[in-house]
Amino acid sequence: MGSSRSTYHQARPLSEREQMILRLIVRSFIDTAGPVGSRTLSKRYPLGLSPASIRNTMSDLEDLGYLSHPHTSAGRMPTQFGYRAFVDDLMNTTGLSGAEKALIKKKLDQLMGDADELFRESSRLLGQMSNLLGVVLSPRLSTGMLERLEVVPLSSSRVMIVLSVRSGLVKTIIFETEVGLRRQDLDRVVMLLNERLAGLRLDEIRRTYANRTRDLEDDPTGIVRLILNESATLFSEPAEGRVSYGGAQQLLTQPEFQETEDVRRLIEIIEDEGFFLQLFEGQQQAALAAEPGQAIVSIGSEISDEKVEKYSIITAQYQVGETVGSVGILGPMRMDYERAIALVESMAVLLSRPGLDATS
Repeated sequence: MGSSRSTYHQARPLSEREQMILRLIVRSFIDTAGPVGSRTLSKRYPLGLSPASIRNTMSDLEDLGYLSHPHTSAGRMPTQFGYRAFVDDLMNTTGLSGAEKALIKKKLDQLMGDADELFRESSRLLGQMSNLLGVVLSPRLSTGMLERLEVVPLSSSRVMIVLSVRSGLVKTIIFETEVGLRRQDLDRVVMLLNERLAGLRLDEIRRTYANRTRDLEDDPTGIVRLILNESATLFSEPAEGRVSYGGAQQLLTQPEFQETEDVRRLIEIIEDEGFFLQLFEGQQQAALAAEPGQAIVSIGSEISDEKVEKYSIITAQYQVGETVGSVGILGPMRMDYERAIALVESMAVLLSRPGLDATS
């Protein structure tokens, strides 16, 4: 089972019967989206218990905060507390089938030369296979080590700066420049910059670039000054384009999105890329001990943002060379956690490669 953010504290250990009943109620509610009654459990499962005994156990679980009791039904449904207990202690550790893993690997292998398409297809597969929203965040470029810097003149007033990161990722940005570039001067400056910057993390270059190039202020090309002025852009993550998601249509078919207001709120979340980045990377920051490929489960109010207090998020880190990205699933609290965790962890493992021959 993947790692999770455990925030509940049991008033007392649950008995075996209580654990069994809670597990079955959570699974039944995930399957049907309807409150689960004692008679339903006694008919569906060979428990060897009377409906009255099951009902008493359900009442105890409700008193402990694991279940809630809708006024219009005799059945019960899990609370956030109940889902957390299920994820941490009661669910089975199930992985994907060999056929499913082979299918995902085959599709991803075909796209290993195109990072953007790879991340889009990964999120689409997650959404399709979970009926939830699959999300992939491209690696944080600033955590990668610079392999080389290149400056390519495009015209008398425009240059393209190319940063190659050891993971195989490449960042290119075009800038306007007023300085005429002589090839001899440009080659010399680029060589000096690579001698001083190659092998450093991009975020370190951003912080220390001015000190490392102070003696190059008389650079006739203006490139040293241009990079200094644009260092916040060059050596940081792109402002947009890091989030890929798929499965929104499948997610909207879930019973939780029958109301127009719930659909509107979900669309607002999806369309706000900055919020998505903060949301998914925030889950990873809250669990820095997690290894790449290890799932982190955040349920309801554990996410610490009222916009998503009705949702659960499952994330895992993947590693491309020295850079780290995130893969995950967002959906209602009523989700198939066992399958969602298996999907996220499998996708994170398959995306973790020595490097991508790609441009981003």
